[in-house]
Amino acid sequence: MAEAQSIPVGSTTAGAIAVAAESTVATRMSAPPSFDVADFPVPHGREEEWRFTPLERLRGLHDGTAVATGGVKVDVQAPEGVTVETVGRDDARLGRAGTPVDRIAAQAYSAFEQAGVITVPKDTVLTEPVRIAVHGEGGTAFAHQVIELGAFAEAVVVIDHTGDAVLAANVDYLLGDGAKLTVVSVQDWDDKAVHAAQHNALIGRDASFKSVVVTFGGDVVRLHPRVTYAGTGGEAELFGLYFTDAGQHQEHRLLVDHNVPRCKSNVVYKGALQGDDAHAVWIGDVLIEARAEGTDTYEMNRNLVLTDGARVDSVPNLEIETGEIVGAGHASATGRFDDEQLFYLMARGIPADEARRLVVRGFFAELVQQIGVPDIEERLIARIETELEATV
Repeated sequence: MAEAQSIPVGSTTAGAIAVAAESTVATRMSAPPSFDVADFPVPHGREEEWRFTPLERLRGLHDGTAVATGGVKVDVQAPEGVTVETVGRDDARLGRAGTPVDRIAAQAYSAFEQAGVITVPKDTVLTEPVRIAVHGEGGTAFAHQVIELGAFAEAVVVIDHTGDAVLAANVDYLLGDGAKLTVVSVQDWDDKAVHAAQHNALIGRDASFKSVVVTFGGDVVRLHPRVTYAGTGGEAELFGLYFTDAGQHQEHRLLVDHNVPRCKSNVVYKGALQGDDAHAVWIGDVLIEARAEGTDTYEMNRNLVLTDGARVDSVPNLEIETGEIVGAGHASATGRFDDEQLFYLMARGIPADEARRLVVRGFFAELVQQIGVPDIEERLIARIETELEATV
């Protein structure tokens, strides 16, 4: 098992490659994927996939003591032509996109009573986004959501998390051949919320999937986006933006499994941290299987530390089982403000505080622009400004 390192302020890592003949990197979990929670041992914090997570703050999601009490309200607004259903556990679409890879995801799958399914029919091109509002009202909940696009359909889906809740969920994205799906998942929880979720995307032949994950609120947020391909020519773009405040734990663990030939992926996650005990974790795993010839992939994580007392753990892993690829690489960097940028701005009469804000805005700008939903972009820019006013 490759050893993941906590990257101190000012350090940079890039470009290391782990090949299949060597010890397996963190793309392999300690327990095989399963829908049965009994197949996963209760984590103790020493396991590779749990060692960064504050288990004592998960409110029992990891050890089976959390009991569903409700308290999470879901509202769906969908354009004409979109089917919105509530289905039972026996629906064949549930779990098709991926299998739980840790105990919380398996617990969520074992405990939900009804799932939401949103279907965009084949050849349908939506001009307005589908909006899913998830609002916590103080309870504990287990949930499952499926978003399915038929062949050559195109859609934008916004999933907005607000309020206070303890939520464990699985979210499945099923893309038919030639489909195009953009998903914006916003975690804007209240301060005491706990949110753990596995996001599974199964990308059809020549289909395109773009995920934009934005995390601001919550006490503990642990998200696990995963991508696999159902046919050649698929493309995945995974973007993420997080702003970690004092005491918050925000963890994003990604896996892109290139399991078929001639597919692409691009991963870019950026985070800013401020305050004592602010802790951000980013694990980026890319696996290129032996049969996945012609793969083109890159992943990057960058972190900007705004104050003392914050900690970042950033671990990019790249595992390659074939030499017949177009390209593959990864990079991670964590540091403070760029003094040269600040000097350049201040030399032109811009006050120091405003110069620092401009640097942070520029740091996040490219990811905000990927959202493509104007009202969400404006809201996030305003939220970033609010965060900066507290520190910068």
